[in-house]
Amino acid sequence: MSASPYRYRSTDEDSARWVGFPFRAGDIVISTRSKSGTTWMQMICALLVLGTPELPASLSELSPWLDWLGEPRDVVYERLAAQPHRRFIKTHTPLDGVPLDPRAHYVVVARHPLDMAVSLYHQAGNLDRARVAELTGQPAPAGPPRVRPALGRWLPSWVDHEVDPRAELDSLPGVFWHLRDAWDRRHEPNVTLVHYDDLRADLGAQMRLLADRWGVEVPAGRWPALVEAATFDRMRERADQLAPDTLGVLRDRRAFFRRGGSGQGRDLLDAAALERYEQRARTLAPPDLLAWLHRDA
Repeated sequence: MSASPYRYRSTDEDSARWVGFPFRAGDIVISTRSKSGTTWMQMICALLVLGTPELPASLSELSPWLDWLGEPRDVVYERLAAQPHRRFIKTHTPLDGVPLDPRAHYVVVARHPLDMAVSLYHQAGNLDRARVAELTGQPAPAGPPRVRPALGRWLPSWVDHEVDPRAELDSLPGVFWHLRDAWDRRHEPNVTLVHYDDLRADLGAQMRLLADRWGVEVPAGRWPALVEAATFDRMRERADQLAPDTLGVLRDRRAFFRRGGSGQGRDLLDAAALERYEQRARTLAPPDLLAWLHRDA
């Protein structure tokens, strides 16, 4: 494990905020790409750790996004230091960009990149860019909003976009950079990979596997309520408490939980565009990772 994590930086994130973070035994770090199940895994962690669907605070307060520049680092550190329970912390940084403490657990959620891209497209339209700029100290957007191409035209261009993966982590190369790093660490005792489609297929089984992996004891009688609280429909109903929006960066909190489906990205591409995606994927990831990620796609 590297003693010097790579520093990932963007206009609203800086992974250097992790340097010097005082880990505690049992901490859980949730490392995902955008729109790949971050909030879902945060909710699962909250339910397992706290043992009740009735959360004592908003999910963003319980599980802050440590890299985000919208809140001062010291404020986030103090909030986490004050938590008496086991902590679960959000990051969109790949594991090579965060300190890997042997006392902590790291969970990476993987989603089919095309489905992630569709959700990312819709999320972009739901962000209040002026508010994000205000919070992160960036210049306010000038002029009218840029007209975006239709999703069906944008998605093939996203597939073809050539970029440094470490500079644009939400690109196709960036998605595979994040997942390849986690895949290479999957046999480490404190690293867990979770497939988004496995959560959709059998949420209860996946939650039990995570509880066992992390040594969380849940009384048998509580399982039905905890699993139900982690379903997509129940989370959408609680959007005001669960959406990552404590500082007003979303235009519509319920829209954050738009669909959460699988297969929608593939359905938007014709045969030639889908073949182009598959060709690019083969250049960006090893066959065993692709087989696990794509499943029956």
